[in-house]
Amino acid sequence: MKRLFTKLIIVLFLFVLSACNNSNSNSNTISVVELTDRENTILSTTSDKSFLFDFEIDGEYKEVSVWIEKYEAGEMVDDRLSEITTQINESGSIIFSNPKTSNTEKQYTFNIGIGSNGSTGSISGYDTNSNDLDNMASVWGSFPEELTLNQDELVLANICYSNDENGMSSLTTEFYEDPDSNINKLKEYDVAYLLKAEFIK
Repeated sequence: MKRLFTKLIIVLFLFVLSACNNSNSNSNTISVVELTDRENTILSTTSDKSFLFDFEIDGEYKEVSVWIEKYEAGEMVDDRLSEITTQINESGSIIFSNPKTSNTEKQYTFNIGIGSNGSTGSISGYDTNSNDLDNMASVWGSFPEELTLNQDELVLANICYSNDENGMSSLTTEFYEDPDSNINKLKEYDVAYLLKAEFIK
């Protein structure tokens, strides 16, 4: 029931964002959504961590694929932990959330939703190999402001965990601008999840 409620919140949120999307924005870009206090309250009741993005595209792009990659000490251990692909048209929104879990739930859960031109799609994914995360410190973040769709794969957001008692820092802007050249930064974390997207022509 809790998962169904979370998915319903995501679908409704995407519908509202898609309806309000500003069609005057730059084409072929994706940007971080600035949430209102009310929107933050809605998401915080169901999600531990969440990210929202708006995209504007020209007619060249037909689909978007969004997925999660998992890394351990900088090495990829799962390249498609959860994935969704859907058709898009002109503008839309992507939402990623990590629902709040009870102490009895041992699997790490992700929700991904995509809304475009009045239609929505969503998927829930699980990492059943995540028992140690409760005992680790975490940082999370997304790219700042806006990215152009000039890369085959875009890193939209990250959630990283570490046992380092000296603390850890978040990924920098350079990581999002050129992930391939900065992928070694993930070695600083015991576990890292990357939310990635590809816009398909």
